[in-house]
This record gives sequence, C-alpha cells and structure tokens, in this order.
Amino acid sequence: MSDCRFFVLLGPDGAGKSSVMTELAERRPEWRLLSTDGEFTPPEHALIAQLRRNVVKDVLPGLGSTYSVDFLASMLQTAVVHLKDRVLAECATGAPVLVDSYYYKILAKCRLAGLRENPMYGWWRTFPQPRGVVFLDVAPWTAWRRSAGGRLLNRLEYAGNGPGWAGFESYQKNLRTLMLEEVGQVPVTVIEEQPSPGRAAEAVAGVLDRTEEFAR
Repeated sequence: MSDCRFFVLLGPDGAGKSSVMTELAERRPEWRLLSTDGEFTPPEHALIAQLRRNVVKDVLPGLGSTYSVDFLASMLQTAVVHLKDRVLAECATGAPVLVDSYYYKILAKCRLAGLRENPMYGWWRTFPQPRGVVFLDVAPWTAWRRSAGGRLLNRLEYAGNGPGWAGFESYQKNLRTLMLEEVGQVPVTVIEEQPSPGRAAEAVAGVLDRTEEFAR
C-alpha cells in the first residue's frame, strides 16, 4: 500500500476535527473523508455509528464497575478495524483520503484508561501508515470552553472522578503527548489553533495541497 494517498487528521478533544471535515467535504469533494462520526458514516456502515453512541451512552458511565477497560478496548477496536478497512477500500480507487484520527487517538485513550499494553496494539501498528499526519492543535482552555465548561465531556476526555478543569487539562496534555508519540516516524504538520472552522479547514487543505504526493 505504499502508493496509498492517505493522510490522518489528528488532534486533542475539542480541536474541531469534525467541523473541519465538514468544511472540507464542501471545499474538496474529490477527497474521501473517513470517520466514525455519523455524518461521515454511509448507511451500509450505520452499525459503526451506533456502536460509537452505545460506547458513550452505556459503556463509559459504567467503566470500572459494570464494564472493564479490556471490554472498552474490545469495543473500540471495531472502530479501528472499520477505519483500516475503509482506508484500504478507498485507496484502491486512487482518490486522496483523509482519516479522522485513525487508530492513534483510540490507542492513546486506551492507555490513559489504564490499559497500558495489549496485544491489539501490536496488530494496529501493522496497519498501513499514512503519508503524513495533520495535527490540529487547540489550547486546553479553548477546548474546555467548547465543552460548555465540562458539561459535554465523556469519561474518556478527563482525568479523575468528575469533569473538572484540572482533570481535563491534565488529561488533554497527556493525550497530546501520547498521540504524538504514537505517530512515530510519520511526518507531522502541526496547525496551531485557528479562529474558526473555516480558517482551520483552509490551513488543513493548504498542507495537503502543498504535499506533492497527495496532490499528484
């Protein structure tokens, strides 16, 4: 898959990746945008969006009591494998592909949840690697404000027993470190916080347009 034209859009919680991808869907209709968000999940893959909602609604509130971290990781693996399958299918068409987070963010979140190592991680790391990662950065305080002061957070977005500012800031800093550690040798372009989704989308598009391999 060395000729696969795919990139990954990565960033902390609240960075605005979904908003950027929505903007890019209008600006670059020739790109294949892959995500587990319902907006980018075709009807034939509706199960993936449903599983994502069920994890947030049913699994995360009971994490550590009703459900183990191992169970959570097993559920999240469905998203990882789905994105890998979609990457392979879309790359076969020759179209440029942009993937939301790929396995990098899920792996980092599993580690932060307490599952430091797992045989699944080794398998995920054998998946095709992107030609580059565009890291959409955001200040923790901006992300906190976007979460309505913590009211919109789920259990995999903060540290501690409740969604407080200190736990959120600490978690997001650790998440950022682990994600950048995980991308390893893949070229990474960091886009600093932008004033609007439109400006962020312009910046992402500019990075990809300037990449000769992606634009070819």
